[in-house]
Amino acid sequence: MPLIVLGLNHKSAPIDVRERLTFGPDIIVGALRSLADRAGVEEAVILSTCNRTELYCSVEQGEDSAIVAEWLCGFHGMELETAAPYLYRHEGRKTVEHLLRVAAGLDSMVLGEPQILGQVKSAYQTANESGVTGKLLGRLFQHAFSVAKQIRTDTAIGCSPVSVAFAAVSLAKQIFSDFSQLTALLIGAGETVELAARHLHQQGIGRMIVANRTLERAHGLAEQFDGYAIALPELAAHLSEADIVISSTASPLPVLGKGTVESALKRRRHKPIFMVDIAVPRDIEPEVGDLNDIYLYTVDDLDEVIQENLRSRQEAAEQATEIVALHVDDFLGWLRSLDAVGLIQRIRRDAEAARDETLSKALRQLEAGKPADEVLRFLANTLTNKLLHQPSAQMRQAAGEGRGELLEAADTLFNARVAGNNR
Repeated sequence: MPLIVLGLNHKSAPIDVRERLTFGPDIIVGALRSLADRAGVEEAVILSTCNRTELYCSVEQGEDSAIVAEWLCGFHGMELETAAPYLYRHEGRKTVEHLLRVAAGLDSMVLGEPQILGQVKSAYQTANESGVTGKLLGRLFQHAFSVAKQIRTDTAIGCSPVSVAFAAVSLAKQIFSDFSQLTALLIGAGETVELAARHLHQQGIGRMIVANRTLERAHGLAEQFDGYAIALPELAAHLSEADIVISSTASPLPVLGKGTVESALKRRRHKPIFMVDIAVPRDIEPEVGDLNDIYLYTVDDLDEVIQENLRSRQEAAEQATEIVALHVDDFLGWLRSLDAVGLIQRIRRDAEAARDETLSKALRQLEAGKPADEVLRFLANTLTNKLLHQPSAQMRQAAGEGRGELLEAADTLFNARVAGNNR
């Protein structure tokens, strides 16, 4: 039962292709059941995020990723020839290695980002609740969760910020130890400001104000994080409330000048304000940085932090890669053991059948009045012959054909018993 993964991500496909092959929460359960119903597919998990769509499957012997690729394109109404250049396919060991790297954040757009592990867990949970996973994918995904946790614990892969928004919030923590009593003012409502809002919320910020030229967009962002929205012209009235200011607008001119900030500081009785200007052109006049009690950083200042932390993550990623390689071997060892389990069960069934048949004959002989010692010799000799006949015949044939490897294997299998009898 081979393991395969078929997918596309931010490295293999542009967004206009990725968005055509995604699975939203409203269709994911139906998609999973449809995929699992496909002939040749035994188990399935679908991982679908903004940066990747991946289908993990166990398939019957003789099948490969082609049946999954055909299903994926058929489900979304896309020609296979159109999608094929953007798809990657892994089987066996490569599938295990790929999932472990994905879960640990080693395959993410932002190296080591932690959100992907939660997304992988959610994908598996959905598949499991939909009844389309089994022993193989269950063991694989649980193994991936465990390895990802170990990598987070044993390396610094997730310790250093590598996004502008994360770096801004991390710098703020160097100035303010407790966010719960602070107010953050976010200027703009784009992706970077939204990410900054998310990080601030996770750090337990006390209050959040979102200012934007379009008040409706400000409301939309503020509602996500229990904040409140204001229009840009209201900035001067609310600036004195802010302990942290993060600004990223598309304005061609500064939205905060030195005079406005000076007035806010007076109303605050010169309590410090931490400011990060991520915009290009800048949103905050450079002269604001000359004011006492103002800590002003620009995107260039943050870039130095980001690059240093990215180097730190890359070093950690090398350690994480070694951990992944080790645990890939662990999983494959377990997978190979499944083959032995089936073989052992067959051997035991045959041996038990021979035992039961011989014992039945021996009991009949006792009932017929034969001496017990004669029946016991019959039982021992017959059972020994039945158990050893086929292996002995195969070894004689192997010797005649010069198949030394089979004889060596037999020696390994029987040596412990022979050695034990010689002691």
